[in-house]
Amino acid sequence: MSERRIRVLLADDQTVVRAGFRALLDLTDDLAVVGEAADGIAAVELTRTIRPDVVLMDIRMPRADGLEATRRIVADRALDAVRVLVLTTYEADEYVFEALRAGAAGFLLKDIEPDDLRIAIRTVAAGQSLLAPGVTRRVIEEFARLKAPEAEALRLLDPLTDREREVLALVGRGLANDEIGARLLMSPLTAKTHVSRAMTKLGARDRAQLVVLAYETGLVRAGES
Repeated sequence: MSERRIRVLLADDQTVVRAGFRALLDLTDDLAVVGEAADGIAAVELTRTIRPDVVLMDIRMPRADGLEATRRIVADRALDAVRVLVLTTYEADEYVFEALRAGAAGFLLKDIEPDDLRIAIRTVAAGQSLLAPGVTRRVIEEFARLKAPEAEALRLLDPLTDREREVLALVGRGLANDEIGARLLMSPLTAKTHVSRAMTKLGARDRAQLVVLAYETGLVRAGES
């Protein structure tokens, strides 16, 4: 018996874009398109009805844009298992940063290669955030560069231990658990535990939100290696 297919909802106001993604994904054994939405309100309603594993969410849509739709999906505790991948035409789309803050698992450019799209969907469906190959961090850096950390943002780090702050800083720089472990002389499992605790204390949904918080609080600064 084959493994369960990953269920995908397409949210884009352009019919031809949805048709292209559907044609591509329906040819993949472990992926299945289970619904389509042409605006943000419909995307939220369909997500609540059919509970897909992953929503491919366009940003610019009528009625409610992809940013608002992402916020509503992430805020709905009944939809905790649903992952949102934001679709955009531009790497530097200002809304991408806000979508990541809202809880999107990552974002994709619409001209993504078919194999990369499949990998991205599988990655977020498995509960991971899509940060490689670094384009997400570049967007975060660019918008974090525009403003200094506020006192309120700095206080968000108060619940963290010194070690958890160290780990968060390395997550913000894009290091994986094994790389964090090597840097801090701990096992990857211990590093993962620290990441999970930081996520819980900060109310972050995944590593993407941790990266945003690392920059917003000034723990990591734009341009640092």
